[in-house]
Amino acid sequence: MNAYQGKIDIDGNNIYMDEDFLISSGTDKIQNTWMDAKIGDYVVTPRNGKAVEINSMWYNALKIMEELTTLISSKEDAKRYGELAKKVKTSFNAKFYNKKRKCLYDVLGDSRIRPNQLFALSLSYPVIDPCSDIAKEILEITEKKLLTPYGLRTLAKGEKGYREKYVGDMINRDMSYHQGVIWPWLLGLYYDTLRNMIKEEKNRNLKKSLEDKLLNFKENVKETFMKEMLHGNTVGSICELYDIEHNKYMPQGTIAQCWSIAEVFRIIL
Repeated sequence: MNAYQGKIDIDGNNIYMDEDFLISSGTDKIQNTWMDAKIGDYVVTPRNGKAVEINSMWYNALKIMEELTTLISSKEDAKRYGELAKKVKTSFNAKFYNKKRKCLYDVLGDSRIRPNQLFALSLSYPVIDPCSDIAKEILEITEKKLLTPYGLRTLAKGEKGYREKYVGDMINRDMSYHQGVIWPWLLGLYYDTLRNMIKEEKNRNLKKSLEDKLLNFKENVKETFMKEMLHGNTVGSICELYDIEHNKYMPQGTIAQCWSIAEVFRIIL
C-alpha cells in the first residue's frame, strides 16, 4: 500500500495512487494491463491512466489486506486498509460509471465497451454492489455485446478499431488481438459475476432467475468445449482465441492455452 501511495516507476511503469485514491498506471508508450499488443513504438490498445480492472483489483487487494490484518490482530493496520478501501470504492463508483452507455468506462476517458468492466463484479470483494442497478446494466451489456459461446469479445462490435478476424501477418494479427477477437478465459469473469450476484441477491425471484442463467451457462460451456476438444481443430485442448468466419467460430492463436483451459474447466467441473 505504501509503495502505491508513493510511486512505482520501475522501467517507466509510472504506477501511483492519485489524489482520488485510484491507481494510475503506464504511459502512452508503456502498457501495464493484459491488453498489451505493441508494434514497435505503436501501442494498439493504449490503456494508460486509470484502468477499470487495475482499480477493481486495487480495491479487492485492500479488502483482503484488511481481512488478513484483522486475523492477525493488527487492528491499526486493518483500520488503515479498511478506510482506504472505502475511499477507493466511493471514488470508483463516482468516476467509472458511464451513465450514457449504462456500463463502466474501460479506462477513465475511454467509453468503448470491453469485458474488463467485469472485474468490478467478479472478484472476492466486488467494488460495484452486485445487487445494484449498475451491476444489472453491466451484465446486460456484456450479454448483449460481448458474450459468445466461445468466450467474450475483447471489444464490442461497432466500436472504433473493432476487428473480429485474427488473420494475416504479425502486424495484422497484433492489430486485432484485443480489438474484438474472442478470448475463452474471459468466460471466467462472467461466471464469477453471476455467482457474486446470486450470493448477494435478496429477491427470491431475481435470485432464481440468476441461478437458472448460471446453470444454463455452465451447460452451454460444457457442451461447446467438449465438442471442441473432441472434434475441433485443436483436438484435446482449447486454443487461445476465436474469431468468426461465415458465422462459424474458428480457433486462432496458440493451439493450447493454459488460461483458456483453466477457466473452462473451473466453470464446468
